[in-house]
Amino acid sequence: MPPLLVGRRVLRGRTTEEGTVPAVRADKLYKVFGKRANKAVELLGDGRHRDEIKQLDVTAAVIDVNFDVKAGEIFVVMGLSGSGKSTLIRMLNGLLEPTAGTVEIEGTQITGLPPAELRRLRSQKISMVFQHFALFPHRTVLENAAYGLEVRGVPREERLVKAKESLGLVGLDGWEDHLPTQLSGGMQQRVGLARALAADTDIILMDEAFSALDPLIRRDMQSQLLELQATLGKTIVFITHDLNEAMRLGDRICVLRDGRVAQIGTAEEILNDPANDYVAQFVEDVDRTRVLTASSVMEPPIPVIDPSHGPRAALRTMRENQTVSAFVVRRNRQLVGAVREGAIGEAVRNGVKELDGLVDGDIERVHPDTAVADLFHQAAESPYPLAVVDGDGRLVGVIPRVTLLAALAPIGSGDDTGNGAGGGEVAADGEGDSSVKGADEGGATAAASDAPAAEDTDSAAARASDGPPEADTAEEGSER
Repeated sequence: MPPLLVGRRVLRGRTTEEGTVPAVRADKLYKVFGKRANKAVELLGDGRHRDEIKQLDVTAAVIDVNFDVKAGEIFVVMGLSGSGKSTLIRMLNGLLEPTAGTVEIEGTQITGLPPAELRRLRSQKISMVFQHFALFPHRTVLENAAYGLEVRGVPREERLVKAKESLGLVGLDGWEDHLPTQLSGGMQQRVGLARALAADTDIILMDEAFSALDPLIRRDMQSQLLELQATLGKTIVFITHDLNEAMRLGDRICVLRDGRVAQIGTAEEILNDPANDYVAQFVEDVDRTRVLTASSVMEPPIPVIDPSHGPRAALRTMRENQTVSAFVVRRNRQLVGAVREGAIGEAVRNGVKELDGLVDGDIERVHPDTAVADLFHQAAESPYPLAVVDGDGRLVGVIPRVTLLAALAPIGSGDDTGNGAGGGEVAADGEGDSSVKGADEGGATAAASDAPAAEDTDSAAARASDGPPEADTAEEGSER
């Protein structure tokens, strides 16, 4: 089975004849508290809001929730208080029986499982990290971390070795013999995380795990979770009411509202394409530059020039695309550097036949996963658009400054005249040239050039190509 790429991680799942089996699946899941729960499910299934069935004297916590969690991803369930997220996670591990619908863990339906089988499945496949740590105050840090293995019946020596290893992973080496009361809140939560890691289950459920921590400690725990996940590749369902936390941690995010799913998507999808007004209002104050990445704002690298072409062909390519610079790329998309119209025009006038010595190889390169917030300094220093290259040095996109600035604007904030990032504007960068972004070219011109507006494009092109107006066809052919 080919790997599934989610966010920054490669995900793999168990495969059957029907395809890849999700690690966790919720199918038409309802949880209604009250004696007339089944009648409530019927009405809710017809589209009634939960406030419309109050006469039944029931509480509808989760309503028609459907999702699959892929093996190895962090799936964040986010919502305000009362949205149903904590009830949902308790159904995922079998602590609550659904009123309707089913839950599957790695292809096994846990809804309706006999209690003994459910306990065995939970001990082998699912670990839980709680908001309020849930540590035994009379046990040492090491004994707390080993508790899940103790319940499973693992011999003492073996479980203590695994617990010590997991404590090392979360940075608690040397604290094994202390009691929980001797630890800070952040350290106690690390013990809870170590307990889940020591159990060595494929799935970890985290219910508001960092919500009780101070902001700085909370962010540190988020960073540590991401570092551990990059190494261990666990399947994590993470419950939170904090949107920024959800955006930072989640490969995908499930937004709940009044028990129903409002939207499921990546952080970028939810930020750039909210499903409804509720989600749009939810994300309007998010720092977009911390969520969006280079890959989400980059444009196609048009035009590009083959390094085997000569200066005259390069100049013609730039003039045809109304741009004053272009990237030089080999046929395998390997980025060589960039050239500017002024230097190329001078080379044509001097009869230079090769691009050697004209290509600027010292240009700014960024990875597709680089946060937009980290691009501004590089963009300010570069006379070219930022080149987005993959791990093999291949050019996959470009980011002009005008596009970078447009990424800051909330959805729907552009004017109606078409004079925003996609209109016919001049993008000023660097010194001495100009870059016109044509509306008909879908941003291709700005993608190819981020140069400054010191003079008119036509006059700059004419200046660069002083000399006989007609190019010698044979000479041009020989350059290729």
